Amino acid sequence: MANEDSFINEVSEEVRRDKLYGLMRRYGWIAIAAVILIVGGAAAFEWQKSKARTAAQAKGDALVAALGENTPEARSAALNEVPVNDTPGGRTVLALLQAAGAVEADDTAGALAALEELASDSDAPALYRDLAILKSVIIGAGETPPAERAAALTPLLQPGNPYRLLALEQRAFAEVEQGDSDAALETLTGILADAEVTEDLRRRVSQLIVALGGALEQG
Repeated sequence: MANEDSFINEVSEEVRRDKLYGLMRRYGWIAIAAVILIVGGAAAFEWQKSKARTAAQAKGDALVAALGENTPEARSAALNEVPVNDTPGGRTVLALLQAAGAVEADDTAGALAALEELASDSDAPALYRDLAILKSVIIGAGETPPAERAAALTPLLQPGNPYRLLALEQRAFAEVEQGDSDAALETLTGILADAEVTEDLRRRVSQLIVALGGALEQG
């Protein structure tokens, strides 16, 4: 009886082994393909990361080299040759540096172009888009008509905008250029009355009010 049980077990084991081998022959390629895909995917991911690191390092090296140029003109030209970053933050930093370099090189048109590109970049943070508008208005004084500068400042005058008071100061300058001293004095007086005005801004505004013939309220 024991021999019969042993024989049955051996036969059952052979049947199971044959079934397993059959399944492996039929479906084993799926497991192999899955392993290849996993290994290949991991390799591709690492290659992409390595490629991104290399590109970022190249852009960083180009930026450092550009900032290390000896003359404002050379720095501005080199900054304009730095590859554009694929991220909003990278584009923002590069645009601001390009604008600053152009200003240093007395290239107002180049500075305004860099700032305009940043201001129109919908992916850039609103804080920096607004900063680009404000800097464009400041840099464009004397070249851009005052009415255009005043109109450009409109989005920055909304309550809660961090550049609101500085934008009002620039609007007052534009109003002076247009010969409307009364409007400028009203704008400047409103800045002084604002609870958020800084000491530096208060001093500048007070000096302009006096220069325009206005009177300062005695506190």
